[in-house]
Amino acid sequence: MFSEMPLTINALLRHALKITFGIALFLSVLSAETAVPILVYHRFAPARTDSMTVTTEHFKEQMDLLCRNRFSVIPLADFVAWRMGQGPAPPARSVVLTFDDGHLSVYREARPVITRYRLPVTLFIYPSCISRASYAMTWQQLSELTTTPFFTVQSHTFWHPNFKRESKRLDHTAYAAFVDSQLKRSRSVLGEKLRQPVELLAWPFGIYDPDLMTRARAAGYEASFSIECRAATASDPIMALPRCLVSDEAGPRFIQWLDSLLRRVRN
Repeated sequence: MFSEMPLTINALLRHALKITFGIALFLSVLSAETAVPILVYHRFAPARTDSMTVTTEHFKEQMDLLCRNRFSVIPLADFVAWRMGQGPAPPARSVVLTFDDGHLSVYREARPVITRYRLPVTLFIYPSCISRASYAMTWQQLSELTTTPFFTVQSHTFWHPNFKRESKRLDHTAYAAFVDSQLKRSRSVLGEKLRQPVELLAWPFGIYDPDLMTRARAAGYEASFSIECRAATASDPIMALPRCLVSDEAGPRFIQWLDSLLRRVRN
């Protein structure tokens, strides 16, 4: 009887190792297949005026169909936490909503829709326009949004420069100082005005390069976002996570487009 014990223990150990390996493989497959479209909106209006404007009616349809087609709208912070290994994987068919620039129409047109459906939104703001440009929200309006559970604010640099153009206009030293100012000043002003941590960055015009990513890290940003349209996955660089610009599509075509983004990852 006692001579059979080592064989039994060895068999149990082999079985346990197989189970452990199977679980690890299963989790790695799940992680590889996790893909989240991060959507970008800019402006809203009753009628379409340019390529960046989504009509209020179409926006309502899009949000309604997200909820009715088993999509989970999750906070951008939850996606970033997962991507950094600090949170659980997003649910299947997750989507993130982001609004860039701080346009007044976010407050007037999009806010009632977001509040109605109780969806989380990240606003990427360049603070130089707030309370100054006629097309932008005021600090009071922005503060009002952030006191709700639906809106958070992150950085879009200080005044939304074209870094490619500035790199040609300025010498190396001046350009480095300019970039650092744009990154740090935005974080400082937004944090002071809104009393929220500012740790995420949307690249203006989607322009980034290794030097810009390094400087963003040094300025205190944990993640940053481009406008290369595909669903974001664990394999995407943390300082250049992709987002997709939303066009003025009716609800059904919008859902078809989202499904196509997810199919591209699976295939």
